[in-house]
Amino acid sequence: MYKKILVPVDLTHAENLTKALDTAAELAKSWKAELCYVGVTPETPSPVAHTPKEYGEKLAAFANKQGESHGVKTDSVYYTSTDPAIDINKTLRKAIEESGADLVVMASHVPNVLDYVWASHGGYIAEHADTSVFIVR
Repeated sequence: MYKKILVPVDLTHAENLTKALDTAAELAKSWKAELCYVGVTPETPSPVAHTPKEYGEKLAAFANKQGESHGVKTDSVYYTSTDPAIDINKTLRKAIEESGADLVVMASHVPNVLDYVWASHGGYIAEHADTSVFIVR
């Protein structure tokens, strides 16, 4: 049913993404789909990597590890941004379009009062993407 599943990943908080990562892997196994992990990194040094290239290498290693542990084909792609916190929604929409993904599986947090002021990234992507979006809480 699905051929390519895009999974947004924040390597800074990867330990909090287990449920979404496992869900994406199970869906990929069910449909023999490829998983593509996408990340957005600043152009300057960050807590995850000193350079965008280093970030890309870490994301690729993360994707390989996920693929090996779940037995699915994986890939990764990263984008740079001068301010990922501001550009994340726009960048993820670009990643969805460029990757040709037909499903996005992404983690979300438990809604709180701030979500009435600022929409969540998952909510924004579900509302604006042209593909199916599965938000895992």
